[in-house]
This record gives sequence, C-alpha cells and structure tokens, in this order.
Amino acid sequence: MAEGMFKVLLWVLAAMVFAMAEGARGQRVPCYFVFGDSVFDNGNNNDLNTSAKVNYSPYGMDLARGPTGRFSNGRNIPDFIAELMRFSDYIPPFTGASPEQAHTGLNYASGGAGILEDTSYHLGDRISFRTQIKNHRTAIMTAKVPPEKLKQCLYTINIGSNDYLNNYFMQGDKYNTQRKYTYDQFADSLIRHYRSFLKLLYVQGARKVALFGVSKIGCTPRMIASHGGGMGCAAEVNKAVEPFNMNLKALVREFNTNFADAKFTFVDMYTGQTPFAYAALGFAVTQKSCCTVESGEELCAADKPVCAFRDRYVYWDNVHSTERANMFVAKAAFAGIVAFPYSIALLGIV
Repeated sequence: MAEGMFKVLLWVLAAMVFAMAEGARGQRVPCYFVFGDSVFDNGNNNDLNTSAKVNYSPYGMDLARGPTGRFSNGRNIPDFIAELMRFSDYIPPFTGASPEQAHTGLNYASGGAGILEDTSYHLGDRISFRTQIKNHRTAIMTAKVPPEKLKQCLYTINIGSNDYLNNYFMQGDKYNTQRKYTYDQFADSLIRHYRSFLKLLYVQGARKVALFGVSKIGCTPRMIASHGGGMGCAAEVNKAVEPFNMNLKALVREFNTNFADAKFTFVDMYTGQTPFAYAALGFAVTQKSCCTVESGEELCAADKPVCAFRDRYVYWDNVHSTERANMFVAKAAFAGIVAFPYSIALLGIV
C-alpha cells in the first residue's frame, strides 16, 4: 500500500511540473543537442553503408513524415523532450542540416554507435560517440554559436547499450571484450572513455547535460532469444549493465562537484522496467516485438504486418521501444521521476 501511495505522489508531483511547464512561454532553453545511438537517432544513418538504418516502412508509420530514420513507429525520446521544452519543431539530424540550425540544436545520434570505437563494426558504418563530439565542435564553430549561449543549452546523451549488445555480449568471434573483462572491469573501461568525452563537451560549452543510463537490455526480445533461452529476461545481461549505471551516476556527481557551473543529471532507464510498472502504464506485451521480425534479425521486416494495438506493446522491434514507451520515458525524465539530481524540466530553469 505504501509503495502504491508513493507512486501516486510521484505522479502528482509530475503533474505539477508539467503544469509549470505549460505556463512557460517559448522555448525553455535556447538550443538542444542530442548525442547517442539508435534510441536517439532520427536519420543520421539513412545514407550510410550500414544495416543499422530504418528509413523504410513500417518504421515511422505513426509519424506524419513517415519513415525518417527513427527506430520506432513514431516519435523517439528526444522528440518528446523537444516538445516538452517547447521547441516549435523536432531537432534535425546533423546529416543534411544547415549551419544556421546549430543555433537551435542538432541531433548527432547514430544507430550502432558506442562508447568504444569498434562497437557494432560488423553492422557497417556508424558515427561513434567520439565522432559525434567532433561533429558538434565543427557545427558550433562553423555557425559561430556564442559560448554563453551554449552554456544555457540542453544536452541529452544515450550511449552504452551497443557496447553490450554489439560488443561484449556479441556471439561468435567478432569481439574479445568478454574474454578480457569482468562485468566490473568492462564498466570501468567504458566510464573512463565516457569521462574523457564529457570533458570535451564541457570544454565546448556543455553545462546542462542529461546522461541516460542503460536499460534492462536483457529483457529485449533480441536478448531473450539469444541469452535468455527464449523463456524470459537474460539475467546475466541485466546484471552486467548494473555496474555501468552505478558508475555513470558517480560520474554525474563527479562533474557536478568538480566542474564549475555543471548541471549534469542521470536518467535511470533500468529500475522502472518492472512488470508492475508496465501493467500500471497499460502495457500488456512486454517481451515481444510489435512489428514482424525475421528469424535471427532485430529490425522490422520491410512492409510486413504489425500488431493491431501498438499502444499495448513496449517493444516495436526486437530492441527498440514503441512511441508510447518513449513518451513515458521522456515525461518521467522531464518531471524528475527517473532523473537525479535534476529533472530535465529543472535544467531549463537553473
């Protein structure tokens, strides 16, 4: 009973935050920059030589623009955050953007991207986290975005999942990280790289930064099939990402303590993935994809049938979430239910 009342209180507080946001006029931040992998990608992979691109039907079937390169049936998490931050349009992909668009924000995320350079190399081309940061530096320098403006912008980063999915737990002999590292050692290695990249972003002006942790990727349909015996969540995979999330929280505290004006926050994508939470939010199918996925694949088969009730599904394909699941994550991060120590809404004020 106490747990239920606590959850109700959280949602009441969330409603208050949303009411405050609704009362605001205009953009809550001058610009918004997005970094990460396929969870945040909105088209940067479309023209790359890679199997990690989704500019075809049924992806985007619930978007007015159709298939754009988003790995979902509709909007992704940055799209919802842009709406909540009162941007007049979604943040455009870096690929094909004009220099002027750097003044309001760019999305650098790339399907298959990882913290490590060689992560997902077997899929083909991808824009690694390191390269995304280089692209950002080029964009803001070319557009001559003022440093003081950059300090007021919002930055969201979702990176790390592929270092597990398409590296550490990749079956076969393509990668040797699992043979070299324990779970803790691998997480430490990833965080060391992550720290160096965040320092570069900080030097380039980033102050308001939301770092999204790794979700329970062992509960994706792909990992259930490959590491869960097809019977349920792959416990070993979920256990492996726990030290990464713990270290990422510590990294947020480190930046907030040691770097002037830093307002970093951690978004917990892991803890809320429970049967109780899914049921409370109206999700009935939590371990199967909505779209048709061929055997051994993870992305939707082109122009094949999809489920009739998409709002009841957590997963759109064998890895990526439906638009409705993305909405709940974005709103929870915005309200501060899963973001610590700052909500994304608060980053628009402090």
